[in-house]
Amino acid sequence: MISFDQAYQTTIKKIKPLDEEYVELLAAEGRITARELTSKVWSPSLDVSLKDGYAIQSQDIQDASPEKIVSLSVVGSVAAGGDWNGVIQSGQAVRILSGAPIPAGAQAVVAEEFTRLEGTQLFVYNNAEPSRNILKKGEDVKEGEFLVGVGSLLGPGMVGFLASAGYLEIPVVRSPRVGIIATGDEVVAPGKPLPEGKLYASNLVTLAAWCHKYGFAVETDILPDDEDVLRKGLSNALERYDAIITSGGAWTGDRDLVKSVLVDMGWKMEYHHIRMGPGKAVGFGMVGRKPAFILPGGPPSNHIAFLQLGLPGLKRLAGWIDPVLPSVPVVLSESVRGQIDWTQVIHGKITKTDEIISFKPIKQKSRLQMISKSDALVMIPEGIKEISQGSVTEAFLLS
Repeated sequence: MISFDQAYQTTIKKIKPLDEEYVELLAAEGRITARELTSKVWSPSLDVSLKDGYAIQSQDIQDASPEKIVSLSVVGSVAAGGDWNGVIQSGQAVRILSGAPIPAGAQAVVAEEFTRLEGTQLFVYNNAEPSRNILKKGEDVKEGEFLVGVGSLLGPGMVGFLASAGYLEIPVVRSPRVGIIATGDEVVAPGKPLPEGKLYASNLVTLAAWCHKYGFAVETDILPDDEDVLRKGLSNALERYDAIITSGGAWTGDRDLVKSVLVDMGWKMEYHHIRMGPGKAVGFGMVGRKPAFILPGGPPSNHIAFLQLGLPGLKRLAGWIDPVLPSVPVVLSESVRGQIDWTQVIHGKITKTDEIISFKPIKQKSRLQMISKSDALVMIPEGIKEISQGSVTEAFLLS
């Protein structure tokens, strides 16, 4: 068996991002850039006003104050998207609105709240040094300026920035289509009658929900422990999807058939069984360019194997450069113990009091309740048996 770290690095190394596609700006949030992007335009395209007020020559009002009011003559007005064709002379002012182009001859904009208008006479009682309240051409972004690199997650702010830089469509890595297959004669699809001795495919739903969280298209299926049915179902999945994940049948029992069927279909296994708990029975390999993960059926093992290896693999397929779960430093509210010869993963909850974020392990007999109530994971690395109460460690966030 290999270590968790080896398994993770192997997964990320073997999986390559999918091809690029172009999406409109409004569909780009949460996607990963496929190319380096630079600005197509200057923004703003010329000097504009940051305030509603009056464009003036700074020296005219350099000594203006409530005790020394300066009078100017208003000779025109300009709004955003408009223009004023004259040239401001000493002693003159032009009414200007936020976003409007700065008239020729103007050096600054005095904000409206420092003025009083009577007819065409403007009384000013504050100064405005050169460039005050002026957004210079290209101050937001210059044509050709670097905006974002390959493999970057696009958030709302960056999408808006790209719009200001002249983009309508964005080149992103294509989002993967994922097939998730639960195996086992005992597994029943949610919503159907539940015969005695059977159980609902909760793992299937949990995995699909995580994929939906990251915008991956998902289809699910349930297959019995029958070699021929498995082969047909997996073959169909490999034709239709960019990646497949199986749940159950990953161990070495008489009815654990998934590995052998996949190997017969050309699965190049990279690992099967790793030094991690829960999740030891996880397997990963490629069928051509398509990754296939086999996950154990026990809920904690299924959950951890997916979050720590399956999900990073899918995120890598979607173009993520750093596909691990987000994390924060936490203080342990009690000691956590593992096994020195493998990586141990602990479910828990985090709380914040004052400036301290603490992590408390969840001790629950119900495996499903433990998973559902967890909002973070702590990993005890291989070679460490215990991390003591009060220690600061890293917690991976689940919400």
